[in-house]
Amino acid sequence: MKLNTPRWWYSRDRRHAPVARMLLKPASWIWAGVTARRIARATPVDPGAPVISVGNLTVGGSGKTPVAREVLRLLHARGIKAAALSRGYGGTLEGPVQVDLAVHTAADVGDEPLMLAADAPAWIARDRTAGAKAAVAAGAEALVLDDAHQNPALKKTLSLIVVDGETRGDEWPFGDGSVFPSGPMREPLKAGLARADAVVILLPADLAEADPELVETFGDLPVLIARLEPAVAPPPGPQVGFAGIAKPWKVERSLIAAGCDLKEFVPFPDHAALSERDFALLTDRAALFEAGLVTTEKDWVRLPPEWRQRIVAWPVTAQFADEAAFQTFLTRNLSLSRP
Repeated sequence: MKLNTPRWWYSRDRRHAPVARMLLKPASWIWAGVTARRIARATPVDPGAPVISVGNLTVGGSGKTPVAREVLRLLHARGIKAAALSRGYGGTLEGPVQVDLAVHTAADVGDEPLMLAADAPAWIARDRTAGAKAAVAAGAEALVLDDAHQNPALKKTLSLIVVDGETRGDEWPFGDGSVFPSGPMREPLKAGLARADAVVILLPADLAEADPELVETFGDLPVLIARLEPAVAPPPGPQVGFAGIAKPWKVERSLIAAGCDLKEFVPFPDHAALSERDFALLTDRAALFEAGLVTTEKDWVRLPPEWRQRIVAWPVTAQFADEAAFQTFLTRNLSLSRP
């Protein structure tokens, strides 16, 4: 059974859910220790092509998949045959297998690989090394790893950390710095940043600039600013929204900021596969408000075909503030320049 992400994870005020934080601390120490040992003991493999890791330091909600899609787009614009490589979380196939939109579903390969495959060749593999070698053998000149900062299997040419730049009140992307399950961190901040080459702060469309305090958190690491922009306008008329992502409340905020006439919003756990009871609930709420149903692209690709016809997907894209500079940064660090 999946649970919704605790909002208190992202509060810097330790007075929020103090008992839960305290009781979960021992499990956090174990999690952090196991992660550190696994990374320290690994011998990364060179797959025969440059590897760009697009990851994060928290258990979700940073926007790494839109950034990975944009990295792939920019590499392709330079004539570089880049392929995405994902673990395929939520899918049943172990791989290595190239995602085929005409054949595979989210139940096969996971939701994020389906999104990546819409723009570029995408592979899934539980064994990242085997997946990387398969992609290179199929012609990939560069690999973009989605969500692999804590996976040490492959030798990384460039490691990008994506950070949610939305800071409101005491809401902070790293909470109070606690590691899962007493906080959102996959590993301590200092340890994660030590293996990074740059940080991408991803801002919501309605936030003018990054919080200076957040930028200062990353010290001497290059900080790149990107913005999560709607690819299309929200559907017209009254809407009931829903999302099964790590921070569903961000979708609600974004829809409202984009001008959606949002009557109600229903959150689900990250990567949730909706049941018939869930669909009945959504249908009832939409009928109550005489509204349509709208969700994220990531949630939409998980829907059964019959429900995709009844629910509107609202896609978003990551756009770098200085696209040319970021493209140059990529190709310079990968030694993959093209005329």
